[in-house]
Amino acid sequence: MGAPRLDAIDIRILDAIQRDGRITKLALAERAGISPTPCWTRLRRLEKAGIITGYHARLSLRLVAPVASILVEVTLASHRQTDFERFERAIKLLPEVTSCWSVGG
Repeated sequence: MGAPRLDAIDIRILDAIQRDGRITKLALAERAGISPTPCWTRLRRLEKAGIITGYHARLSLRLVAPVASILVEVTLASHRQTDFERFERAIKLLPEVTSCWSVGG
């Protein structure tokens, strides 16, 4: 069972909630061009189908807490593929690490 087919109204609903996750039901229905009850039904269908996975707030981390970028060099003792894979698995467990690059040459 794949994702449900999306029509133009579904696309307008998705566009509107991506732009404003706190949009009211009435405003969402107006943007979608349909009445509130069918709009709400469509929204719930999109959520149940997994197309809408959540509603989130974007935070300004610089206003919440001081942020620093730190660049660290890590040298592996061996350049075997298994060592790179083990390092990659370990680094992915650290939520404070936001980027990781491999540099050679």
